[in-house]
Amino acid sequence: MYLDSAKKQEIFGKYGKSNTDTGSAESQIALFSYRIDHLTEHMKSNKNDYGTQRSLKMLVGKRRRMLDYLKEQDIERYRSIIKELGLRK
Repeated sequence: MYLDSAKKQEIFGKYGKSNTDTGSAESQIALFSYRIDHLTEHMKSNKNDYGTQRSLKMLVGKRRRMLDYLKEQDIERYRSIIKELGLRK
């Protein structure tokens, strides 16, 4: 599987406060971004996989809403996660 518990721990440790920090906005955004990258690669080779296409669009929407929330709450945290992940609006 592409996303096992060790990979999640690594993502949470890098972007969250600790390896077990699964609830912070930064760690969730980083996890969504990792999953989006994986699904994007899958869609490049499977253009007619509409279930994955729908899942990808839903994940992008979740990440966008989480980023909007973080922007309203703390603009500095928003800017830092955007810079670390290399996202753009």
